[in-house]
Amino acid sequence: MGCILSCLKKNNGQMPLEETTEEPKVYSWDKRDRSRASDFIIDGKKGETVIKHVGSVNGEQIVIQNCQDSSIYVFDHIATVNVDDCINCNIFLGPIKSSVFIRDCKQCRVVVACQQFRTRDCFQIDTFLLCGTQPIIESSSRMKFACYRYYYSQLDSHFKSAGLSIFNNNWSNIHDFTPVPGEDLNFSYLPVDSKVEDLVPVPQGEEIESMQIKTDENNSVVPMTWGKRTKLSRESCLLVFFNDGGSGERALKFLHSIKSHDANCILVQTKEVSMGPEDARRVFGSDSYVKAVQQGPVIGIQMNGDNCVSLCQSVILELMKGTTGLVFVSQSVAAAETQIDNFYSFAEMQMGI
Repeated sequence: MGCILSCLKKNNGQMPLEETTEEPKVYSWDKRDRSRASDFIIDGKKGETVIKHVGSVNGEQIVIQNCQDSSIYVFDHIATVNVDDCINCNIFLGPIKSSVFIRDCKQCRVVVACQQFRTRDCFQIDTFLLCGTQPIIESSSRMKFACYRYYYSQLDSHFKSAGLSIFNNNWSNIHDFTPVPGEDLNFSYLPVDSKVEDLVPVPQGEEIESMQIKTDENNSVVPMTWGKRTKLSRESCLLVFFNDGGSGERALKFLHSIKSHDANCILVQTKEVSMGPEDARRVFGSDSYVKAVQQGPVIGIQMNGDNCVSLCQSVILELMKGTTGLVFVSQSVAAAETQIDNFYSFAEMQMGI
């Protein structure tokens, strides 16, 4: 007892603290090299061209602010991006793992692929977009959107590093938080034949040439979708490519092939999503695909155009010769309508759209 009392007196009446040699915990955010923070802030550029080359960002956050009459290119994968108070700028952003937030900007042109897209207090922003979720605009007007179209030699690997699927693109499914009743929509779609290079010109230079940049539909890493524009035909077809390790490449090969057969058969939308046995029964109306959906995420494709059901069937038969992969194709126009509604309603519910 005397020992405890003497110890309490030495520590102002409190129990003595145990000595410890344990090192303090170090968290991942404490390990980041903050000496390079300025490398990821593009601030106050006026009439300049700024290029971040492959490997210069490597998944860090980027801030672009207070720029005017400038062209800004980030050819790398990125964590998140904030764009603030920019006027009349061309902006290309490599694949973004999380979100891009554009605020208080006007008369800018943007090419971006991201998981989340949001604008606030913006005016006249033209965007070529891939977005994994529903794009959101708020207190913004004269916003125009088109499907993402771009290629450079490392872009496919940058999509993988950012965790983005080229088949999950909700570019046209815009949600306006602040619509004005009785007035025109605050957003519209760019013309189908709009060219990326007319809005965001490809930069010049020896290092840029080695990247083999292309901005046309045929070479784009992301398939060009029609989106929510008015469809050209009453006939649509659903195709679902089941995961076997090569379903993505097979889906892209199908899209290139069908375009060569009939340019008027258009790609409306795509989704890559995981399905369970009950989901398969509900969407396909049978047990035939229960095992197939358990192999991994499936890729759903909606085509539209006169006679597209029979065309899709013939192209798939040709494509699948000599392979062991499995693909679902609508067997009739009537069945396709129900199957498309079932599949995409399920996919959007799964993705929280």
